[in-house]
Amino acid sequence: MNFPENLRYTKDHEWISLEGNVATVGITDFAQSELGDIVYVDVSTVGEQLEANAVFGTVEAVKTVSDLFLPVSGKIIEFNEALNNAPEVVNSDPYGAGWMVKMEVADPAEVEALMDAAAYTDLVS
Repeated sequence: MNFPENLRYTKDHEWISLEGNVATVGITDFAQSELGDIVYVDVSTVGEQLEANAVFGTVEAVKTVSDLFLPVSGKIIEFNEALNNAPEVVNSDPYGAGWMVKMEVADPAEVEALMDAAAYTDLVS
């Protein structure tokens, strides 16, 4: 399993990276491997202000549908439109081309409070 050191992680298996007050959010390598082949990503919350842990969308795999939880409070500003035609990229590149949303973070300190790679590794092992 791959858990990049520069990201923060949630107990619900989302990752987040922060640049200024804009964060990129996706699901972890562990999450995509547990879900299996991803066939659809649905995010209908672009433009919405959401609290931390709110559901911002769903990811559908061959056998299951799973909610996506926002790691921190903020406004969803962009959905990765490439996932409409190629949702399987979440399986092959969860930390790169498989990102799901970009958001304006309400409080950057919330990001720092999330798990680092070592803590997340402990959670899933």
